[in-house]
Amino acid sequence: MSAPVAWFRAFLVKKFLQTPDRIGQQIRFLVETEKLKAVLRQTSPVGVARYENSAEHSWTLALMAVVLAEHVDQQLDLLRVLRMLLIHDLVEIDAGDTFCYDAAANVTKADREARAAERVFGLLPADQASELRELWQEFEARRSAEAAFANALDRLMPLLQNLRNGGGSWREHRIASEQVLNRCRPIEAGSAALWAYAQTVLAEARRLNLFSDGAGDV
Repeated sequence: MSAPVAWFRAFLVKKFLQTPDRIGQQIRFLVETEKLKAVLRQTSPVGVARYENSAEHSWTLALMAVVLAEHVDQQLDLLRVLRMLLIHDLVEIDAGDTFCYDAAANVTKADREARAAERVFGLLPADQASELRELWQEFEARRSAEAAFANALDRLMPLLQNLRNGGGSWREHRIASEQVLNRCRPIEAGSAALWAYAQTVLAEARRLNLFSDGAGDV
């Protein structure tokens, strides 16, 4: 092995592989993410009389991606979708879960979550911090097929939970059918098949009078 090659290999090992300092930063980040288990959402797991936490939500979406990826018309990088879903709500460690139908809270949501992203992802080594922050931004902007699919799942699961929990957060917060329809529209961009299915769920929820406006058209 030539001296330049040996030097370059040693440089890569020192900079990018498992140096104690790098591992320490990664472990610190992972320990910090434990706090996501204490962030409560407005929806409940199906058949469970408590709110779910955001870590449970992220795991559920990752499982949905594995099972439902076949319903996307274009080829996806499933690993990228999974990575996106596993980190998409980490900003809630600082920003909290902003209820999607709370208009006042949503005014400051983007700013709160951007600051949270800088801090939380910033716990990682610089290369990983940049990578995951950009992945989070891609999810938020829905600027790729993978992000569109990930967002579709994020909108679909609460729909399923509330239907099977007798209205759940819709009834608790007196949510109208039009609000739910507008919230769910991005599903179509992620998967035409899942959007068609979501509309059957909305129709069933309408039939059961689970919205504040009763059985009005959705």
